[in-house]
Amino acid sequence: MDPRAIVAGICLLLFNSIGARGEGLSYNFYEASCPQAEDIVRAALGPIFLSDPTTPAALLRLMFHDCQVQGCDASILVDSSEAYASSEMASGRNFGVRKRETIDILKALVEAECPQQVSCADILVMAAQEAVHLSGGPEIKVPLGRRDSIVAPSSKLADFSLPAANIGVDGALQVFSKHGMTVEESVAILGAHTLGVTHCLNVLNRLNEAGEGQTKGAITAGFEAFLRLNCPQGSSASNLTFVLNDPTAAVFDNHYYKNAFGGHGVLQVDAEMVMDPRTAPVVQLFADNEAYFFEAFSSAFVKLSRSGVLTGDQGVVRKTCNAI
Repeated sequence: MDPRAIVAGICLLLFNSIGARGEGLSYNFYEASCPQAEDIVRAALGPIFLSDPTTPAALLRLMFHDCQVQGCDASILVDSSEAYASSEMASGRNFGVRKRETIDILKALVEAECPQQVSCADILVMAAQEAVHLSGGPEIKVPLGRRDSIVAPSSKLADFSLPAANIGVDGALQVFSKHGMTVEESVAILGAHTLGVTHCLNVLNRLNEAGEGQTKGAITAGFEAFLRLNCPQGSSASNLTFVLNDPTAAVFDNHYYKNAFGGHGVLQVDAEMVMDPRTAPVVQLFADNEAYFFEAFSSAFVKLSRSGVLTGDQGVVRKTCNAI
């Protein structure tokens, strides 16, 4: 076995056991060292979002994928190199992940004001936080103080850690329970699907006839026809074409849940959660009460952002985010 893989595995176990609950983070972490950090990130993202309205969804997904591999440590930003020939981003589960360069821009701006003070991991979380708020969602307060990883996980670890596109309710609840989320919070974090699009490559499985022990979930005949028209089987462009997650794909709202109840869930989990007795009442609650959804999402977001973090001398503050 590659010695680097052994070291990476040992480090991962140690880091996750120490940082699993986010000890060492605080809401005023940069009060002395860089009090303007969040303002810099917020001010820079406004024009970026205006020039490309797809950026908020991309940044939110970027943070989610980072946190689910070896914790919120900015490892997803590390490029493949001679030392790390197959980085986390090489995983097929990271298909469609974009806007890593936006974090590089934000990091450069923060570095100009506060050299070697603010981690890439914190900047990524701040960017996702602002992506939600500037899209019309809740203003989430997150504790800061994360350090960046000194180990870049392999694509194999990402393949193992990230949920597949065809995950159902059982799998989703298992994934999010590992981050300390309740069923309600798990359904809330899925509400991130209210932003952005889904590539046809990730919905083709729903267009096949349900096999033994499988179900398409709640889907109307009209919506199935729509998906078939926009994502034809065997199309060579399935990795380029996409469908909107909901009609207000640039706005963070509760339409995702309303759509799911209407039989317009794009992904398998979207369609299953309205039929599962554990999740259906929560979906109905969120569809009826956007403010309650925002509250539950905020709680789930903070829990995810604290997952497997490195603090103190467990990690480093990278000067550039794409290299260790």
